[in-house]
Amino acid sequence: MIASVRGRVTEVTGDGAVVEVGGVGLRVHCSPATAAELTPGTDAELATSLVVREESLTLYGFADRDARELFELLQTASGVGPRLALAVLAVHRPDVVRKAIGNGEVGVLTQVPGIGRKGAERLVLELRDKVGPQPVDGPAPAAAPAAWRDQVRTGLIGLGWSSGQADQAVKQVAEQLGAEVPPVPELLRQAIRLLGKMP
Repeated sequence: MIASVRGRVTEVTGDGAVVEVGGVGLRVHCSPATAAELTPGTDAELATSLVVREESLTLYGFADRDARELFELLQTASGVGPRLALAVLAVHRPDVVRKAIGNGEVGVLTQVPGIGRKGAERLVLELRDKVGPQPVDGPAPAAAPAAWRDQVRTGLIGLGWSSGQADQAVKQVAEQLGAEVPPVPELLRQAIRLLGKMP
């Protein structure tokens, strides 16, 4: 298995990036929040998981090993493939997902597009015993005030929403912000929740 990649980022899209390793450009699928932290022309290191199918080899990249391990754990549940596992990590931090599974917080899991109540209950049932106690994290660093709009918009389009829907969600998130701007992953989660409520 390819456990990590380190190299120069040559391209960034809404659903991932190309990282050049030893002269070979590897396409790595990432959550929008992870992709938003990558910049073309700079070096990056990503924890990775290689998903092998009959017709393809797909590499998924994560900011750290914790996210990669949760991505792999989620796929051990019935009906959860890599795309849905990545969507979970696009909406929630790994510690939030583990807490939700461990405590049976179905409502938190149903905030993920593609997971209904029955699917969330199945995740809890199948994974609760595999999820151990999690430490409480401190507050995440704030996002750069000027950059978050483009990053969130790109992330939403990468998850499948139209540019118009992404623009509308970014506008609504901006209207709800106070003086302090939260980190980009939190802003992205807010936008996804708003899109889930739109008709």
